[in-house]
Amino acid sequence: MKRILTYGTFDLLHYGHIRLLKRAKAMGDYLIVALSTDEFNAGKGKKAYHTYETRKKMLEAIRYVDLVIPEESWEQKINDVKEYHVDTVVMGGDWAGSDKFDYLKDYCELVFLDRTPGVSTTQIKKDLGLQEAVSGIDQLPGEPEE
Repeated sequence: MKRILTYGTFDLLHYGHIRLLKRAKAMGDYLIVALSTDEFNAGKGKKAYHTYETRKKMLEAIRYVDLVIPEESWEQKINDVKEYHVDTVVMGGDWAGSDKFDYLKDYCELVFLDRTPGVSTTQIKKDLGLQEAVSGIDQLPGEPEE
């Protein structure tokens, strides 16, 4: 069984996310998604609109996804590859050209998939006038930050 692993926040789930998951799953038999926790996002200076638990439930409902695990640090990737016997790690095309994940090549195949043109969570938030979520709490447009 060929195991594929990908990482992401998957906030405001959209067609680009689904397309990435479908392409990643097509590369193997079992797709693991390491989903950024709210705490990990905060450490990167980011806040998701939906909480970790909400994003996890949405991903678990997608037929291409076999398992969702928490992504809690940059350093966990090598442990994930070993623990889940991963054959291929799939990263977004925006990481292509960076050597940040080259160390994974000693343990598995590393593949970069291009983003879907014209769709991104950042653009959706901007188009809808959404503010950054406060403390990972789902927030409606125009709600004041506390």
